[in-house]
Amino acid sequence: KVFQAVVSYIGGDGTIYIIPKSFETALKKLMAEIQNTFKGLGLLIPYCWKKGEACVVRGSDTVWYRAKIVEVNGSTLQVQYIDHGYIESIPQCHLYPTTFYTGIPPFCIPCQLYKTLPIGNFWQQDAVDYLQELLKNEEVEIHVEELPDNPWGKLSISLYFGGMSLSSFMAYQKYCVAEGCQDIKKLGVFEGDLSPSYLLQPLPLPGETFPVTVTHLVSPKEVYICLDSSGNLTKSSATEKAASHDSDSLNKALKWCNKIVKTLPHLTNFKKELPCLAEYVDGLWYRAKLLSITQLVPVQILVQFVDYGTYLVAPTSRLRHIPCHLLKYPVQAVRVLLAGFKPASDDKNVERIPYSPEWSLKALWTMVDCVEGKRLSASILTVSPEVTISLYGDDKNLVHLKLVEMGLAELDE
Repeated sequence: KVFQAVVSYIGGDGTIYIIPKSFETALKKLMAEIQNTFKGLGLLIPYCWKKGEACVVRGSDTVWYRAKIVEVNGSTLQVQYIDHGYIESIPQCHLYPTTFYTGIPPFCIPCQLYKTLPIGNFWQQDAVDYLQELLKNEEVEIHVEELPDNPWGKLSISLYFGGMSLSSFMAYQKYCVAEGCQDIKKLGVFEGDLSPSYLLQPLPLPGETFPVTVTHLVSPKEVYICLDSSGNLTKSSATEKAASHDSDSLNKALKWCNKIVKTLPHLTNFKKELPCLAEYVDGLWYRAKLLSITQLVPVQILVQFVDYGTYLVAPTSRLRHIPCHLLKYPVQAVRVLLAGFKPASDDKNVERIPYSPEWSLKALWTMVDCVEGKRLSASILTVSPEVTISLYGDDKNLVHLKLVEMGLAELDE
């Protein structure tokens, strides 16, 4: 069985406590019921607590939770929150004994990684801390491998985060040994000798109108677009729905990659077009490809962010190997030429685009204003030799008409 779950806690022994997503509604309902039943303080009169006894606990957030007594130490009790897994030492005045709700099974499931042996036969503290930092409160994919012998035992699972196997990742970090390590190859960080490449985005058929956003402008005529089905899922075509699903999955996978990026090796191979992860000016890492070495001392490399079309010159410290599961998502940005207009022959503006001097800078900034942050639509005219489109604004008019009106461009039949 495969299902989505949220990791609620990592036990000191490496037990992974998970709450299946399908349980979330029922758990919220139960929690609301407990808050209505128990108000105020815990039990203030002396009481003889026993190990294993059911109770409710008032947490540090002043919310009541179901719990059980794990250990009795004088006036302090060690309790386990049975719906979240964590264990805490709490003064008796914050507890209340109750047999309410004991008929409802715990919502969190204790798990262990299948066929995964920690170094030294038990999970070291630094490994537990790392798991906690990586996984706590995150949504993951669970593959059930083996049921426990007794109902209170741990479920043996394979856990995947952002398309990556946790066992393989922890083995790569030298925290454990995982059987069936062919899975380690999925990390892809060992595959620098191969020449992987990105998949291209499938495009709608010529003549179809589809929603797009412009992610980067090279000149008023040459731009990068992304298929955008965010506000139009009911009417969108199969191509757009697939693109939307890919985009969501890619964003989740990239979020995870940003969490583990320090563990990925720096690039040592600087072949043209090589996929990699590159750090952008916002401090986040995105998919990119190498274009050229612009400087040798110190080494500076021109990269292009494939999901946006933007360029950056970066030092090697801001480039890392890309896990190969990130290559299965098609590039999100498509380079296109806009049809129907050309530079104005009598544009008197002196400031020109250095790499495209037929256009004035004013024409470029005017085009930026026409498309930036706008909901646009496009229709493909030709796909060869280059993808050429008609681009329409949110008023359904061709975006270049504003440039023609201002004398920065002229119509081109």
